[in-house]
Amino acid sequence: MTASPPDARGIHLAGPRLVLRDFLDSDVDAVHAFAGDPEVTRFTDWGPNSPEDSRAFVADAVAQARESSRTEFSLAAVDVTSGVLIGSAAVGITSRTHRQGELGYVVHRDHWGRGLATEATTMLLTFGFHRLGLRRIAATCHPDNIASARVLQKAGLRPEGRLRSNLHVRGAWRDSLLFAALDDD
Repeated sequence: MTASPPDARGIHLAGPRLVLRDFLDSDVDAVHAFAGDPEVTRFTDWGPNSPEDSRAFVADAVAQARESSRTEFSLAAVDVTSGVLIGSAAVGITSRTHRQGELGYVVHRDHWGRGLATEATTMLLTFGFHRLGLRRIAATCHPDNIASARVLQKAGLRPEGRLRSNLHVRGAWRDSLLFAALDDD
């Protein structure tokens, strides 16, 4: 993976099949294609997005990329072969003092089962550890989202436990599975 530093004019992480880059204003329709899909957002704590929600997400991601002391890196996941935006991947610094962060991802369902979420997660870990100087990066997923739990483990995160009733989603309390990786794992 190659990467531009976080203080450069935009993030661009290149892997074998994916590029993770800062979002552009023109990405709204591609984002809404997956973020508005109830099947894609079934296990998320957001969505399905309205067109306005998707516009707001892209506007926030574009504004975040302009911040001089950036702590959030919401990135567009682009298929290298087709050039199509197929998802979103994010890593954020949750504590500078303790060098901790969190990551997450979502992929358009037409691209499920190809290892792209694992590739994106691996790229985020590398970026978080080597470019952001994080010591620990965590991720959570819905307990029923077996595919996402498998992605996290294939990328090198270890299961750490179950967070009971930690999210209130769509009118109900929900548990999350917690995974994490350390910079020396």
